[in-house]
Amino acid sequence: MYKSIKIFFSVFIIVIVASCSQNQELKKTTIQDDILTNKKSFFYIDVKNYPKKDKKLPIGIFDSGTGGLTVLDAIVNSDQFNNSDHSFTRNGDKKRDFDEEAFIYLGDKANMPYGEYAGNNKTDLLKEHVIKDMQFLLGKRYYRTKSNAHPRADKQPIKALVIACNTATAYGKNDIEAFIKRAGLDLKVIGVIGAGVRGALETIDKNEDAAIGIMATAGTVASNGYPNTVIEQKEKLGYTGKIESYQQAGIGLAAAVDGEIDYLNPDLTAPRDDYRGPSLTKEKAKIDKSILNRYGFDYSKNHILLKGTKDNPTEIQLNSIKNYIAYHVISLLEKVKASGTKNKLKGVILGCTHYPFFMKEFQAEYDRAYNLKESGKYVYRNFMAKKVKLIDPAVNTAKELYAYLDESQLFNNGDIMKSEFYISVPNILNRNNVFDKNGNFTYEYKYGRKAGYIQEYVKRVPFSRRSLSNDLIERLSEQIPFTFKLIESFDQNNPKTEFLSEKERI
Repeated sequence: MYKSIKIFFSVFIIVIVASCSQNQELKKTTIQDDILTNKKSFFYIDVKNYPKKDKKLPIGIFDSGTGGLTVLDAIVNSDQFNNSDHSFTRNGDKKRDFDEEAFIYLGDKANMPYGEYAGNNKTDLLKEHVIKDMQFLLGKRYYRTKSNAHPRADKQPIKALVIACNTATAYGKNDIEAFIKRAGLDLKVIGVIGAGVRGALETIDKNEDAAIGIMATAGTVASNGYPNTVIEQKEKLGYTGKIESYQQAGIGLAAAVDGEIDYLNPDLTAPRDDYRGPSLTKEKAKIDKSILNRYGFDYSKNHILLKGTKDNPTEIQLNSIKNYIAYHVISLLEKVKASGTKNKLKGVILGCTHYPFFMKEFQAEYDRAYNLKESGKYVYRNFMAKKVKLIDPAVNTAKELYAYLDESQLFNNGDIMKSEFYISVPNILNRNNVFDKNGNFTYEYKYGRKAGYIQEYVKRVPFSRRSLSNDLIERLSEQIPFTFKLIESFDQNNPKTEFLSEKERI
């Protein structure tokens, strides 16, 4: 009895101490200073002893959620090079380019969608999250579960960093590179925006006038990262024609893909007050009642939540990923149409890592729009290429990563099956945090926090059935089967997940 009381008391004290340590009065500083100078901080990294050019280290990759797995999937399935001499060849050598490399993936799902921070005037907070993502990959610490008071410290650091998130690339890549330089580290940072633009330009002849579409989060669109990079790369690569860029902010789409109930809830049968996606009444993402038929919405199975009638609605809320895609494709084409351009839309960059999960659905919508008629006339065909090419920036990202490993002689002879996968969850021991009934941050708290008050808002834990929904796990198994095998291997074979029960393993 005495022993049981003693154990309980010890655990109680540990939890209280851990909780208090995260809720002491916070002094304003920068996350960069905290990492480099505050040895008592959870985020501190001893950069002076960081391993240099160690080919045995894994490659780090992060995103705001699980969408970045599409980038990782493109990388791990890439076969663009001859692995015997590392020369580029379009048909590859029938061997995956990165089979002997291990990866560490982080999805910052607790703080997503990243695309919402700019609209809430919180780009400084977004940048802080991005630096923390980088810090996790450079560091060694992670938690087994959200309830653990103390982290483990046996994760490897990395030899190269891929920013799989477009919004994080737009707002945070320069900050990461500045940190790397200040820390004196020799570490390559690759972002997806430059890779996506170069992929789009490949669809255009050097002297051709053309248009490029960009579908991205509201944050990425607000940054103008893609249009600015189009101008930069057009000049750098010697394109002489007039190239126009048209952007569409995919409000709600990434969040719907990740199952955020503010944007998509399959259990609902009628419109609700807490909906945040496109609607007839939402100014920033308004469904245009005058062109309702052009969207081609699917009204079955409550995929559209409706007030009024289908012919005369007073409110429409989207409630399926397919309808989100239809809305945003048509909205982009309406912008091109309104410009009066005579240039052909040749390619569209899927500038959010969540979008390539639904490449077929996007392509089907562009094909439908190409053939769409009203009063016997084509609505969009006069400014669309017959087959608009969809650009996944991940393909060129893989090419750039391979080239860097080759140039730096950092190719490993390890095992890709030793890759690791982590996701952020709200830190329940941080009493500053504010949660909704599902245990997630409330929207107001998530986008109301102030940058500079450094604390552990989240914990990074291994992928498992504890941290991922069954629906998401099923979708990943179908859409990215090889990457899913890597996730399964991590859960089944890695010592870092040995604490999981069989039911909790993926």
